Amino acid sequence: MEDAYLTLKGTSEGIYKEKGSKFIALAHHVTTEDEAKSIVKGYRKEYYDARHWCYAYMIGADKAKYRANDDGEPSGSAGLPILGQLRSFNVTDTLIVVIRYFGGTKLGVPGLIHAYKTSAADALESGEIEELFVQRKIKITFAYPDMNEVMKVAKKFGLDFGQQSFDELCHIEFLVRESLFEQVKEKLEDIDELIFKES
Repeated sequence: MEDAYLTLKGTSEGIYKEKGSKFIALAHHVTTEDEAKSIVKGYRKEYYDARHWCYAYMIGADKAKYRANDDGEPSGSAGLPILGQLRSFNVTDTLIVVIRYFGGTKLGVPGLIHAYKTSAADALESGEIEELFVQRKIKITFAYPDMNEVMKVAKKFGLDFGQQSFDELCHIEFLVRESLFEQVKEKLEDIDELIFKES
């Protein structure tokens, strides 16, 4: 199963200038639509003297949630070229806001498409793109003598540890890559008296 996806790590910036107009592209790693909207709102306040705040975002490993906004520019001349760059770089969980300062000379629709596309691409090129994996969380409970067996499974599959507690019994939370889930589950369930829960 394909469970890997690319995303922008942190934030990055790009810029494009044409006939006095300045396009500042600000790219962010985001995981929810609310987070994306909140960042756009923040930029509207911060760059209050700009003419347009156009943006696009794509969210989810399956890239199912996306939006493109022209913010008053001619239809399809800003949001879609920005979204096109997210698709071109094959990234998700990413927002790009392009802030435009108008320079007095109209660029026309082809000029705008080029400006928004180029500034968005510049922001992604100057950022760090990383590969992440769709993961599922599991919780296991087991007795101390089984610790060695559990750690062998964790090491073999390179599992990420979550919360852990060690009382009379051991409780460990793991993050398991989607494509390895069934194999990990099988190996853990081979351990006597281990309780396996998907959370």
